[in-house]
Amino acid sequence: MARPEVIVYDSLAMVLLDTQPTAVDVLRAFRYDAPYLFLGAAFITVGMVAIGFCALRRRFDSLLVWLGVFAGLYGLRMWLQSNMVGASLHSSLVFGRFSAAIDYLVPIPAFIFFRAAGFLGRDKKRPWLLVATWVVFLSMFAATLAVGPTPVVAAINGGLVTALLWILIARSLGNNVKDRDFKVVRIGVLSFVVFALWDNIVARYWIPSHIEPYGFAILLGSLGYVAARRTLERDVELGEIQGELELARRIQLSILPKAFPESGDFRVAARYVPMTAVAGDLYDFFVAGDRQAGLFIADVSGHGVPAAMIASMVKMAAISQRPQAAEPAQVLSGMNAALCGNTQGQFVTAAYVHLDARARELRYAAAGHPPMLMLRDGTVTEIAENGLLLAASNQATYSDMTFPLVSGDRLLLYTDGLVEARNAQGVLFGEDALMASLRSTAGLTPADAADKLIADVESWAHLQDDDLTLLVCDYAGAG
Repeated sequence: MARPEVIVYDSLAMVLLDTQPTAVDVLRAFRYDAPYLFLGAAFITVGMVAIGFCALRRRFDSLLVWLGVFAGLYGLRMWLQSNMVGASLHSSLVFGRFSAAIDYLVPIPAFIFFRAAGFLGRDKKRPWLLVATWVVFLSMFAATLAVGPTPVVAAINGGLVTALLWILIARSLGNNVKDRDFKVVRIGVLSFVVFALWDNIVARYWIPSHIEPYGFAILLGSLGYVAARRTLERDVELGEIQGELELARRIQLSILPKAFPESGDFRVAARYVPMTAVAGDLYDFFVAGDRQAGLFIADVSGHGVPAAMIASMVKMAAISQRPQAAEPAQVLSGMNAALCGNTQGQFVTAAYVHLDARARELRYAAAGHPPMLMLRDGTVTEIAENGLLLAASNQATYSDMTFPLVSGDRLLLYTDGLVEARNAQGVLFGEDALMASLRSTAGLTPADAADKLIADVESWAHLQDDDLTLLVCDYAGAG
């Protein structure tokens, strides 16, 4: 992959003889070099884009990285070995040696790239072969920098490069992979190899020419075609996935209950703000009557589609426990029995409160869930009665607690996304802030109170990294 040493114009001869070229010579050299300068700049740009893309993804992709290094060094060599640049820096010893030595750097990323792409095999039992190749080319690079170009080093480089090119041909033609993308890339590889062999054999000894860069352009074009086609396919797939997610979102919303019906004793508002299209949070009304209310809230570990699927299972388990709606502990025990062994290792936190206006009391039980908050006469009280997470153990037991209800009481059930929201400095919103926010809702309707609570959390959070769900319930009966 070394450029043949062909003197095309007198200006280049003057450079080699350390004489001063005229303006006409420079112009003639520029006209000859223009396509190579353009291709060199394009190759350098491709290299920078490939490496920059990996940097943006924060993921090392060996194909992209080594293609980027290969293309960048190849384009840089074309510029350094052009007549124009040589005419400008003809008196620099360092430039002369480096422009010759770069020939021995280019094959290193080329070898690694073609090996990573599967065109040179991936024999992990002989890593010494890869290391030996690097050592030879790096030694030739260092020797040329130290003493300048020599015929011996050039001959060794030509032999090694020619051998690698023949291996590329043999591997490419011998691979019967039917993948369409591989076939397209193989055409690019073979084009580059044929052009490079022409320059390294025919052009070096018989017909002066320099066509290898055009073969490299064909190779990059084939890679670009494959990348573009795969990008279009991913766009189509992404559109289909987004459509499916939207359908899943609508289905999930459909399993959430509608607004709590009009009641003389209870006013309930619910808010559900998923982090993604679908979420693992869930709420339900076990009882929605004039004198009784049963409010349920749950949070599945994880996020996205897996959590949403488990949430659907939780919904079905909850429905099966409605006959025990007046017994919160029995509700959670029944749900735990139904979920154990069926959640693929994911767990569920849940809380359930049953409110009875006739008895003017509430009964509350929870499974690893944040405590329920009660706002009464400007004071916020935690109500907690926790057992194990649902689906964690079929031996788990649950108990409930009874608490009196007083007219004007406001209850808040919520998922941990509210208290675990973080600001830009990583500080949690926390339970104290949530209690303060709840106190500030005194005098607001449940719907307005729910909106304010969500707004306070969202204004605190730098990014929403969890689902936000809450239920606000006011007891308006006599008591």
